[in-house]
Amino acid sequence: MLKTEYTIDNLTMNGVSIKTQRYYETFPLGEPHRKAYMNSDNGRIELQSEVPQAQVNAVFAVWGDTPTTDDAITD
Repeated sequence: MLKTEYTIDNLTMNGVSIKTQRYYETFPLGEPHRKAYMNSDNGRIELQSEVPQAQVNAVFAVWGDTPTTDDAITD
């Protein structure tokens, strides 16, 4: 049976890292994958579209209802 496990890592008010690991029964398949999401409008949308609702709810419980960063790229 294949399953995917999502782990919340490095959760701050401005961002979060999500670790994804696939398993066959209890055996890990490959290396874990990590992706960072910013607490911005686009980061919140991306998080909601890529991560299960339980983990999204946990992140939003810390982040609250308002983004703390913007999506503008700065040099």
